[in-house]
Amino acid sequence: MALIVQKYGGSSVADAGKIKNVARRAMTAEQAGNQVVVVVSAMGKTTDSLIKLASQVTDHPDERELDVLLSTGETVSSTLLAMSLRAMGAEAVSLSGAQAGIKTDSVYSKARIMKVDPERMHRELDKGRIVIVAGFQGITEDMDITTLGRGGSDTTAVALAVALGADRCEIYTDVEGVYTSDPRMVPNAHKLDEIGYEEMLELASKGAKVMHSRAVELGELYQMPILVASSFVDAPGTLIHGGGSMEAKNKVRGIAHDLSVAKVTVVGVPDKPGIASALFEPVAKANISVDTIVQNASREGITDLTFTIAKSDLNKVMKLIEPAAKKLGARECVSDANVAKISVVGSGIQTASGYAARMFTALSKAGINIELISTSEIRITCIIDESQTSDAVNALHKAFRLDTGAQ
Repeated sequence: MALIVQKYGGSSVADAGKIKNVARRAMTAEQAGNQVVVVVSAMGKTTDSLIKLASQVTDHPDERELDVLLSTGETVSSTLLAMSLRAMGAEAVSLSGAQAGIKTDSVYSKARIMKVDPERMHRELDKGRIVIVAGFQGITEDMDITTLGRGGSDTTAVALAVALGADRCEIYTDVEGVYTSDPRMVPNAHKLDEIGYEEMLELASKGAKVMHSRAVELGELYQMPILVASSFVDAPGTLIHGGGSMEAKNKVRGIAHDLSVAKVTVVGVPDKPGIASALFEPVAKANISVDTIVQNASREGITDLTFTIAKSDLNKVMKLIEPAAKKLGARECVSDANVAKISVVGSGIQTASGYAARMFTALSKAGINIELISTSEIRITCIIDESQTSDAVNALHKAFRLDTGAQ
């Protein structure tokens, strides 16, 4: 008997018919002799609707209360799925994140899981029940509800799989697996049969929406195999794991893009020790992540410093950066929310030359200006104007021949 954790995203539980489809899939897995835990996201665009509703009440919703509100979306999905399973004759029980033993820190809207107590879930599984857990949420030591941030249900699923000692974690979505690029933007993108944790983490952190980066981090840390597949068709999907690829070794595995970024530039700041610390310390204390950072060469002791953040954090960051920059004697702070992040990812990049030049040439031929560049051992990222995102992704996909899998 295997223990399987399945996760279904918002598109998979968007209406009553799709919830019944998920119920049938969970029953099929159980009838094959497995113990089954199902993690669900909120139905369709429920989370967006709840955020919009909160904004109609106040321009600045309290973070604690907003987390309580947003957590209700997953609660609705989990209870409806449990009802559907019971109507089909299966034993099922729905659990909130708190009931499932998910303990988090107290950073509202971006909470991190500190530990999982699987005792209640094991007890329910031993009774022969399919356990349905509301994803995206947990509870603090003070019994306050928290949410894990966008894509947090992926993290919930992998964390539960690890805590339960599951044989595998299955992530079901509206695409058939991990593609060389977003198939909605690149028609000839092809599905990968498998991919390593490291490459998947780079793709996820740079905009690939099929998996949340924190979930991949957990999978890699605990060597939990993760299958990404469609909830609508029976197809093999993509296996994310730690072994070497059994496919032909491609130097580049995928092209990721991210439209949810913004750029901030501190103009005319004195170039002296302590400047970066003074600017980024208040941002760090606000639990805001900074991505690409570029500092121009100093001229006459003056420099510009540019960095990128999540677009949703832009207003908060500007309120923190502007007074710090003024105190340092900077000329001004400017921002741009109309940018995109484009990344070429592949473990082969670290042992081969010419990939940066190939990327820059492809973008140049497509008439695309590069505003910022950052790299890692297996990734090259450029910041460009967001209006050129589709052109850039398609140009790079063609340049690296990802439609054929050749190099």
